[in-house]
Amino acid sequence: MQTLPIRLTPGQDLRAALEAAVRGQGCHAAFVLSGIGSLSTAGLRLAGAQHPERLTGDLEILSLAGTVAFDGARSSSHLHMALSTATGQVLGGHVAAGCTVRTTAEVLLALLPGWALAASRTRRRGLTSWWCGRSRGRMVAKVDRFSLNAQNGY
Repeated sequence: MQTLPIRLTPGQDLRAALEAAVRGQGCHAAFVLSGIGSLSTAGLRLAGAQHPERLTGDLEILSLAGTVAFDGARSSSHLHMALSTATGQVLGGHVAAGCTVRTTAEVLLALLPGWALAASRTRRRGLTSWWCGRSRGRMVAKVDRFSLNAQNGY
């Protein structure tokens, strides 16, 4: 495991910038060890919700955790974030696209060279399966599998 500290600047998309940083290191997978900063817009999918809530204003990232992963051009990242608003209200959920850095975001990643993480969803059973395995180019040796009930917000 290698660590990679990243400082994002105003206007950057949080999720896209993290994926680009991992890709730029020649990796397909990483974990967020720590993340703080501020956003001007955010998308959070709250537990049990089908669609993300859109937030705007002065937002503070209190905590950021999860995985950053992609297979080719397709993202399999699974990030959770706790945010506070300017009035102190705290919200948390799945990080959606469109989280724009306001002043800075400081994130420490744990890179996983040679590993891949991927997600697939079964329509019939409503489950998301997460795969973790050793990467062999574009092929992934399936080492571990666990399923989460998508209707419970996972």
